[in-house]
Amino acid sequence: MIMKPIKIYLSFTKYVATAVKFSVLCSFSFAQKKIIITTSDTFPIIQNLKEVVVTASRVSENLLSAPVSISKFTKEQIAQTASPTFFEGIGNMKGVHMITPSLGFKIINTRGFANTTNVRFVQMIDNVDNQSPHIGAPIGNSLCPGDIDIDNVEIIQGVATALYGMNAINGLVNFKTKDPFTTQGLTIRQQIGVNHISDPGGESPHIFNETNIRWAKAVSSKLAFKLNAGLTQGYDWIANNTYDLSSSLNAGVGIGGGPANPAYDPINGYGNESSDQKNITLKDGKTYTVARTGYWEKDVTDYHLKNWKGDASIYYRPTANSEISYTYRVALLNSIYQRSNRFRLENYMLQQNILQFKNSYLQLRAYVNSENTGDSYNLRSMAENIDAFSSGTTNNTTQWFNNYTTAFNNAYVGGSTAIAAHAIARTTADAKANRLQPGTDAFNKELSKLQQINNWDSGAALHVKANLIHTEGSIDLGKLLHSQYNIQVGGDFRDYMIIPDGNYFINPITAGTNINYTSGGVFVRASQNFFHEKLMLSAALRMVSTKYFDAKYNPRLTAVYAVSKSNFIRFSYQNGYRFPSIFEGYSNINSGGVKRVGGLKVMSESKQIFENSWLKSSITAFQNAVKADLNEGLSQAAAIQKEASLLKKSTYTYLQPEQMHSFELGYRGTLFNNSLLIDIDGYYNFYKNFIAQVETSVPHSGPGSGGNTSWPADSLYNKANQDRYRLWTNSKTQVNNYGAELELKYTVNKNYQITGNVSYQTLKKIEQNDGLEDGFNTPAWISNLSLSGLNVYKKLSFTINGKYLSTYLYQSYITGFALPSPAVFNIDAQVKYTFQKPSIELKIGATNILNHYYRSILDGPQIGGYYYTTLTYSLPSITH
Repeated sequence: MIMKPIKIYLSFTKYVATAVKFSVLCSFSFAQKKIIITTSDTFPIIQNLKEVVVTASRVSENLLSAPVSISKFTKEQIAQTASPTFFEGIGNMKGVHMITPSLGFKIINTRGFANTTNVRFVQMIDNVDNQSPHIGAPIGNSLCPGDIDIDNVEIIQGVATALYGMNAINGLVNFKTKDPFTTQGLTIRQQIGVNHISDPGGESPHIFNETNIRWAKAVSSKLAFKLNAGLTQGYDWIANNTYDLSSSLNAGVGIGGGPANPAYDPINGYGNESSDQKNITLKDGKTYTVARTGYWEKDVTDYHLKNWKGDASIYYRPTANSEISYTYRVALLNSIYQRSNRFRLENYMLQQNILQFKNSYLQLRAYVNSENTGDSYNLRSMAENIDAFSSGTTNNTTQWFNNYTTAFNNAYVGGSTAIAAHAIARTTADAKANRLQPGTDAFNKELSKLQQINNWDSGAALHVKANLIHTEGSIDLGKLLHSQYNIQVGGDFRDYMIIPDGNYFINPITAGTNINYTSGGVFVRASQNFFHEKLMLSAALRMVSTKYFDAKYNPRLTAVYAVSKSNFIRFSYQNGYRFPSIFEGYSNINSGGVKRVGGLKVMSESKQIFENSWLKSSITAFQNAVKADLNEGLSQAAAIQKEASLLKKSTYTYLQPEQMHSFELGYRGTLFNNSLLIDIDGYYNFYKNFIAQVETSVPHSGPGSGGNTSWPADSLYNKANQDRYRLWTNSKTQVNNYGAELELKYTVNKNYQITGNVSYQTLKKIEQNDGLEDGFNTPAWISNLSLSGLNVYKKLSFTINGKYLSTYLYQSYITGFALPSPAVFNIDAQVKYTFQKPSIELKIGATNILNHYYRSILDGPQIGGYYYTTLTYSLPSITH
């Protein structure tokens, strides 16, 4: 079955080799200066003493003496990684937890509380936030230079809001790209791979292709430019978890979970969720929960992945110590994206325009991120509405349940068992509703039609246009004033601009006009060495003011003590705030009978939604108890009256910023004649006011209206007599989390290095558990162990990396509750050979080389092995 893809793979490799050979001949015209090869031939453990980082304190400083936990992924390490790309290689760094909602959408996180839209972790390129404006987080690596333009990566594990703001509560990663003045010429990188080998879902193997081209040139000592272009194509991993989320709903009548369950709601099946279910009493005298049939995810989406991306930059140096640059980045994406639902991103476009100035004292930066979701759509709404509107333009849900009831009763009276009668009832109701079959022309036509309907009660379109405008500046007063103190001051202003589409977003104040969600901040940082430069103390304070909220203050205090020239102990205290994202604050979505409303007061105060809400968790318990009473022979009125005390009024209210306090103690240094590098830290965090969602209902009518003395119980039993909401609010649970991280790098000799890291993180709840705190969603243990050999035989190198993640509870908005995610152990490996003339690197590798399929998140796809070959041709670095 796999011979044809392998033949295609080999032919692609042959084609790539030819292309690289041609590019070698063509590109010599770009090289006009002396060539200096800068790639190290040995493992540079001693160079770790000289490694410089900027992200930790916004100033250049030695990595060993940095005051907070920070790791650096150097270009030498990137070249040697067993991962197919630098972005995936970040997942093997100390304390990093990477989850994979899809092949084209991977999420980086540190220190817990991970989710598929990680708004607590900031991702930057050359100090520029590359988030999607309406989402409030980046779309993985979609809008980012390829591997051949990445110089290094710096990642802060832990809160970074005092210096960066931008909601960097969990951490921050900064991708540093190559300087066109010092790294010139043409580089082409071609990767061909294959995935879906022995796919448990029966999917055939597919070719994966990634092409990246970089061209940079210094026209003179003052002017330079660079261009990057990339194309990624492949077939995504498939989400097909069949676990029944409604397995308990019919247990009282002797039916368990699975396809025979009338309320069957598989994790990756859509259109059969709770809003598509109804309690019906049938001829056998029992009350069942029954769901619409729904569709599997693979029925309503296209798993083909395509990502075009590119950037163009021009740099001008008016003086030797100053630089002005302009960069334009663009990405066009077809992929799967996941938030509280899973989406097909189709013709989804992100753009960035960046203008920067920097010299020895001053940095100024302004950029605009623009987003257009194109023809994207919600997979759940697509499945629901193909079911609901298959008979025409009128929702057929009520008639479907009527037909189901009639068909069951006829079959049961005719002698069928209850299980058989349910199967007959479903087949009959689906047929009378003209349920469309996946893959047919009629089905595809309906899918295309709903893809353009911007109302999730009758369509599935995700039509959002949004912009993020950001300006910032900082000045090094210590340098400018030649002071003995290191003093930095700066400020920033940010404006999210959303164009209301009438479905996803509305302007609650002035209908039809753009939404502006603004914030501004200023910071000051000062540091000074004491005791003959043995002790460095620093303090930073950021004040942030955001629309609708009072100003908040984020302090950071750090101390670093030099035990010796290469051994340092550090301590830090930081406070961080996270403000609601655009989606959390302003969303206004009708989705399958449930309205998702942002938690800002301006969104719902006029309707008094928070004030009149009842908790869905209590409503579900109430409805199930009434159903059980009905099956025991009670009348509906009597059962409702008996169980009414189960209903709980919601006490949640409008959104407030999320807050945390963090304490960290660490050591970083080298031992045994600099052959062993150690980096260890421990931390303790205090969190409150988690931003999360609560599901509620507002019952129709009011107390005693129309002689109704059992309000709201009777309204909350009948779905037709209540309005359902999912509201953004704050959890009342106070929680702590704590953990420790250790990284060791041991250089055996100039050719071999062993690297290992392990992190432990856990959650400690110290106050009431209201069930709303955002899921910790992080394995207690994450560890990596790798062996690398550099030039072990001539120019032959290799790396083997093993990764282990312990089992953990994963809570998502899709499943609605926490389920255990199994432990994962993977092995990645690569071998590479470097040709000097011409400069070509051949790399053959695999991730999950043993092809053990797993899920990084329970509502995400099954991930198997990926086997690849990468060819990289480049002119060596040019140094003036």
